[in-house]
Amino acid sequence: MLSNSGRSSNSVPGTLTELFFEVLDKFHRDDAYQVKRDGTYQPISHAEVRERVTLLALGLQELGVTRGDRVAILSENRPEWAFADWACLSLGMADVPVYPTLPAAQITHILMNSGSVAIFVSGDAQAGKIEEIRSQVPGLRHVITFANTKAAGVDHTLAEVEAMGAAVDSAERRAAWKSAALAVKPNDLATLIYTSGTTGLPKGVMLTHDNLYFNSRTALTVLPFTLADVALSFLPLSHVFERSGDYLFWTAGVSIAYAESIDTVPLNMSEVRPTLCMSVPRLYEKMYARVLENALSGGSAKKRIFFWAREVADKWADEVLAGRKPGGWLAMKYSLAQKLVFSKLKERTGGRLRFFVSGGAPLAPEINKFFYAAGLTILEGYGLTETSPVISTNTPAAFRIGTVGRPFPNVEVSIAADGEVLSRGRHIMAGYYQNADATKEAINSDGWFHTGDIGVLDDGYLRITDRKKDIIVTAGGKNIAPQPIENSIKTNKYVSQAVMIGDKRKFPVVLVVPNWDQLERWAGRKNIIWTQRSQLLEMPTIKAKMEKEVAKQTAGLAKFEAPKKIALLEHDFSVERGELTPTLKVKRRVIDKDYKALIDSLYDSADARMA
Repeated sequence: MLSNSGRSSNSVPGTLTELFFEVLDKFHRDDAYQVKRDGTYQPISHAEVRERVTLLALGLQELGVTRGDRVAILSENRPEWAFADWACLSLGMADVPVYPTLPAAQITHILMNSGSVAIFVSGDAQAGKIEEIRSQVPGLRHVITFANTKAAGVDHTLAEVEAMGAAVDSAERRAAWKSAALAVKPNDLATLIYTSGTTGLPKGVMLTHDNLYFNSRTALTVLPFTLADVALSFLPLSHVFERSGDYLFWTAGVSIAYAESIDTVPLNMSEVRPTLCMSVPRLYEKMYARVLENALSGGSAKKRIFFWAREVADKWADEVLAGRKPGGWLAMKYSLAQKLVFSKLKERTGGRLRFFVSGGAPLAPEINKFFYAAGLTILEGYGLTETSPVISTNTPAAFRIGTVGRPFPNVEVSIAADGEVLSRGRHIMAGYYQNADATKEAINSDGWFHTGDIGVLDDGYLRITDRKKDIIVTAGGKNIAPQPIENSIKTNKYVSQAVMIGDKRKFPVVLVVPNWDQLERWAGRKNIIWTQRSQLLEMPTIKAKMEKEVAKQTAGLAKFEAPKKIALLEHDFSVERGELTPTLKVKRRVIDKDYKALIDSLYDSADARMA
């Protein structure tokens, strides 16, 4: 079993409430948080954060919510999310984040299993979901909205709860509250996060204060931050990746600006001009596709300049990544490439970005290298909800494309005999809530957590190859890791999504959702006439085009790895149809089941040809 452990780090356990008060005493920014109101970004100072959280905590006490209770938060990213979180943590309660994209039916299990006694909702739409299921959650006593008015089923507005706190506010109450907050123990439960899981009901991951405290403190030892930094927060705070990132930014004194929504990220980037951003690979895939589309849709001169610049930047990146300093003619050409092409890409991110952080799923090395060559560094990391979350990450000082970096200091990583990545340390969850069997299955008697991912350690850098349960074993006994193949296919400009199928089958096939903007443009150039997209999917010319594009991306694969057939789908996979998790991971088994007839037809047609 191969093993690796990072350098030493903070060794004293701590709590998130310690971080909260430490930052309030240390930093006095006018823009601790930023939120867009009335068309412009408005700052929220550390002083205002202290006041809002204090009054909210006192108000929750007046409602009778007490230490050890669970309180859910169903909201998009916004400052009130953070206020509710800090207030709950300060009272010794565990909060239960709920994805705002979840339909009402999927929220019931989370509220029931967690035993949540109260829930914060962002507004009328989320309140409506709770109103729909409230009769099924008898333990839910309080519904509190961040909105200014109460929709049906809402008991209190946030302002009303803060007013309850203000009514009993006194120096003595504040002192008692702070004292109790700082008396929270490192091993106390901080949050219950329900994993989106690709199979079965979500399990509640129990993360302690020290789990998340350790993550923030340790990240500060390997990632560089300054008080000039501004982070744009747009991944759901209900996911541990963004939430832990926001704890880290808070601890470092970084200003946190909330995007209006995932759809407005490009606009908000230009407004906030962030220096730091965290995202899942899907954002970088879309940015990459947009850059290629802009280059290819221009005239011949624009195309030549773009591909010349890309070739120059690629050579520059090879030199830098090899530890050499590009000079002479290459340095001059790279400087010109930056001015002509890549400066425009940087401007779209606001022009100040120091680095992106990528997590949640594997990032295609081709995309990572493209951004690096363009002068935008993406630090790819790795972790799970159960590891609170970071196990490893690339850093500006230790950066290797195609890997997820070196393990965090004081984080142990081992590779089991079957290739599974194991990890051990203070970052490992306390267990699954009310599920001892699942906990025992995930964490062995020596404290090693089984990640379910397959990986290798190379010179101290961790490389993830696939999910263990996603490995395709063909009928002929060949093992195929689908994720890297899917990621390669998705870099093609004509492809939006791709999922490989083939477990226990004779050979792999791939389901492809076209990038309709690109495909329809191509069809127009070929004088193909259609009125509905479904008609395009049935045309032999279109099928041949997409087969050719997929073949380009899989040309270097072993014969048994390459998909033998493709099927085209009209619509992207979605969370609402249960095909994606809230973190946009494909539920491969759901896809295999829901598209069984289509998949079977691929094998039937192949068998018919061979008969």
